[in-house]
Amino acid sequence: MSILIDSNNTEKTITPDVDCPCGSDSKYSDCCLPFHKYEKFPATAEQLMKSRFSAFELHFNDYLMRTWDETTRPGNIEFTPGLHWTKLVINGRKKGRKKDREGWVTFVAYYQVGAEEGFLHEKSFFRRNENEHWQYVDGEIKP
Repeated sequence: MSILIDSNNTEKTITPDVDCPCGSDSKYSDCCLPFHKYEKFPATAEQLMKSRFSAFELHFNDYLMRTWDETTRPGNIEFTPGLHWTKLVINGRKKGRKKDREGWVTFVAYYQVGAEEGFLHEKSFFRRNENEHWQYVDGEIKP
């Protein structure tokens, strides 16, 4: 069991041996947990996208804010009560590799609120900050 504390001093208890919320075939402990604990940093824009998807599902406000470019970062993130991000499908990527400075990831994120289901289709833009870490800049919502 792993305990993380977010910026609101909210304690989150996570079982590392569960499947990662990002939808990879890996356990959470081998996938997004090291990013959420700042033990390592995503090497690609796609890895950051997946770790942010997991952070949205787990309500890790601190991680989301730290991985959001300061020029577009909101003052706070409000999580919708009862909303669960259920599945992430990566549709495409442009650049965003280990050697790149910027990149785009197109994805569909599926969610559920009570009995209602929906999805968010977005093309997200990422770039490296002064520490060479990937950060989310902004996104274009797709129909």
